[in-house]
Amino acid sequence: MMGAAGSDPDPEELRETAAEYEAIADALEDLVVELRDEPVKDSRLEGLFDEATTSNPQIWNIVTAFIDVEDGEAVVTDESKLAEGKWAPEIVEGCDAMVTIEVQRGLMPDDFKYLVGRELEDTITEFGERAAEARQRAAELEGTEDSVDDA
Repeated sequence: MMGAAGSDPDPEELRETAAEYEAIADALEDLVVELRDEPVKDSRLEGLFDEATTSNPQIWNIVTAFIDVEDGEAVVTDESKLAEGKWAPEIVEGCDAMVTIEVQRGLMPDDFKYLVGRELEDTITEFGERAAEARQRAAELEGTEDSVDDA
């Protein structure tokens, strides 16, 4: 439900967007905690680890885990390898977050946890910032709705 071109978004829609961003950040935070506390083989990112450490680096250079947040839980929906290039937009748009790691045969589980955890933390920070911006915009719109001439 988009407004007319040039019109401000609805503050309630902005708050809903912020809540979605916060839910994604919370679910990713749970995934980071799991990654830190559990063996990689018992985590939801086991498939990413397997692909990153067993794929032929002569063919593949990166592996990505696509993550959707469903009912407050981060679900790894797919792992895909890429030789060169970028992911198709329809793949990227179909997920809430991605974690990408270089193919590295012999990568130790602790190093994997560090690299993936760092990337997830950056993504969590990004979603938190986007949520804060949406909430700030909603507050600004609500603050000026009644007093348009107070600019």
